[in-house]
Amino acid sequence: MRTPFVAGNWKMNKTIAEARELVSVMGKELKNVKGVEKVLCPPFMALVAIANLIGGTDLGLGAQNMHWEEKGAYTGETSPGMVKEFCKYIIIGHSERRAYFGETDTTVNKKVIAAQKVGLIPIVCVGETLTEYEAGQTAQVVRRQTLEGLKDIDAAFASHIVVAYEPVWAIGTGRASSAENAQSVHRDVVRAALQDLFGAETAQTIRILYGGSVTAANAAEFFSQQDIDGALVGGASLKSDEFIAIARAAAK
Repeated sequence: MRTPFVAGNWKMNKTIAEARELVSVMGKELKNVKGVEKVLCPPFMALVAIANLIGGTDLGLGAQNMHWEEKGAYTGETSPGMVKEFCKYIIIGHSERRAYFGETDTTVNKKVIAAQKVGLIPIVCVGETLTEYEAGQTAQVVRRQTLEGLKDIDAAFASHIVVAYEPVWAIGTGRASSAENAQSVHRDVVRAALQDLFGAETAQTIRILYGGSVTAANAAEFFSQQDIDGALVGGASLKSDEFIAIARAAAK
């Protein structure tokens, strides 16, 4: 049985004061939601403040990106060790990083390997663009991203990895994939690729999240699918009532 997993990706939103306020409100209710792994991923500037705020609770903390090198002349970047000081999780390969900042399957793989070295749990994002979706290339693209992004990973570490399927055409558009379509991609593409990489037994332990216009209104429909183990939530994670409702839906 895979423990449900819900992560909130705040992207470039919330000042430190605003982040504290959101977590102060959200945390009171989230602590009562049991049986779900709950992770908050604020901007880098707020990580220390939120780490102090959620210490001693069952809320997890994740960063939104990192470099793969341990240290060096990489102005503006953050190393795996720096992230590890405050976080247990790291989002890697989000479609916005791929689209705007040159992230590739190769750099995703380097970052996953770097996360493995320091013991960070990667939330690895895969997903097709609207052009690829309309061309019928979903399976081809998502399989390639999964295989290339997770190659050369130890099988023992693989069970800790979280994969997030986020169709790019559904992110922030209000146009979520159907639950049935998402289930098909999770089972027939992502989990099948994980099986090819790590074997059937390990593949069944890896949690696959859906991301892309997840809301309190549609979350339960996604979570009812056998291979959808939770959600990577964007805009709805900035609203305490919405994110709490999504976490409760995962618990059910």
